[in-house]
Amino acid sequence: MNKTVAFYTLGCKLNFSESSTIGRQLSAIGFTKINFNQKADLYVINTCSVTENANRECRRIIRKAKRIAPNSKVIVTGCYAQLKPVEITAINGVDMILGANEKFNIPKLLSSKKRKEKINGCEINHLDYHDSFSLNDRTRSFLKIQDGCNYPCTYCTIPLARGNSRCDSIENIIKNAEEIAKNNIKEIVLTGVNIGEFKDKDNGRGFAALLKELEKVKGIERYRISSIEPNLITNEIIDFVKQSDKFMPHFHIPLQSGSDIILSKMKRRYNTKLYKDKINAITKGIPNVCIGADVIVGFPGENENEFNKTLHFIKDLHISYLHVFSYSERDNTEAIKLDGVVSKGKMAERSKQLRILSDKLQRNFYQKYIDTEQTALFERENKEDYLFGFTDNYIKVKIPFSKEFVQHKLKIKLLSFDENANILSEVK
Repeated sequence: MNKTVAFYTLGCKLNFSESSTIGRQLSAIGFTKINFNQKADLYVINTCSVTENANRECRRIIRKAKRIAPNSKVIVTGCYAQLKPVEITAINGVDMILGANEKFNIPKLLSSKKRKEKINGCEINHLDYHDSFSLNDRTRSFLKIQDGCNYPCTYCTIPLARGNSRCDSIENIIKNAEEIAKNNIKEIVLTGVNIGEFKDKDNGRGFAALLKELEKVKGIERYRISSIEPNLITNEIIDFVKQSDKFMPHFHIPLQSGSDIILSKMKRRYNTKLYKDKINAITKGIPNVCIGADVIVGFPGENENEFNKTLHFIKDLHISYLHVFSYSERDNTEAIKLDGVVSKGKMAERSKQLRILSDKLQRNFYQKYIDTEQTALFERENKEDYLFGFTDNYIKVKIPFSKEFVQHKLKIKLLSFDENANILSEVK
């Protein structure tokens, strides 16, 4: 077989790890991976369905693939495919729609002479666990350790798209980390839907135990913990990261709202006091830590007073940056039935306020490290004669391009802000 495949991945780091794994499966049966903008024999679109915007983007990408290569096959998988397969069938040019289990069976489905069904769905309550990790797509690797979620958040469709929480074994995760190290990748980001819920599928050992075992893997120089729920961050985890040589001083901790009323409506498993206590515990133990947070604006019932509570709450915390999302109604969620709908205009206004606040928080955090020496891992892309990278504590820096620095960890001095609020630096 001498065929080509192109991928387009929407959404989270977990999707990127799974797309990379599917790519290796297809490579093993003779497919060559090419850029999505090129004419391919097969297009695989791995979708997200967190917001309506994500759904729209998927539909746009399908149409784009067919414009590039009208005779190509198009496979759609991911969360949108699991939740709305019939809706996707109405889009011209889609050959196969694969649910959460079937996405890892693409080679088998392509070779099947008996295949007739366009939709290959699955029961969400009986999903298998499929390990995955990314290779050679970026400077770092996304390593999946967990999938699915048991949390009942009223706005979220992830449990409907990915099922209940289930985990890999520590033994297999270590094996995958060692494989990543063999490919000369220096940084791993641990990914999943709710990674703090990790429990070894063989013996029940928890997240902290996993971190301690990963620390021992030779060849990996840096680990990052992707988004983790505040109620699942234990003192043991904080203490371990504090003394670790490999786990970076960087946490991303979803907040969603600074109003206890809204958090209750969302059915989040913490209140503002717990969240504040966790932030304070982390910053006390790890003074140079970078902490990011997710915030949702426009949730039903979020009036001006409740939104202002969020603004003031964030301003009083040691938060380094925000990811801001406008609430999006999702079918089959509890939130869609709640009163107090917020207009799109109000959502846009509040989102703008929080993005301005995020810029200020990030600049203030970066400013503290001007004229200091730090360690940064640099990417592979030459962008306008600069290499970009991140310090241990997630400050985005740039240095004049030099081939010898590509994908290397270097000692640098942070000098000054550029026009995009990145930090111009020099190699020491």
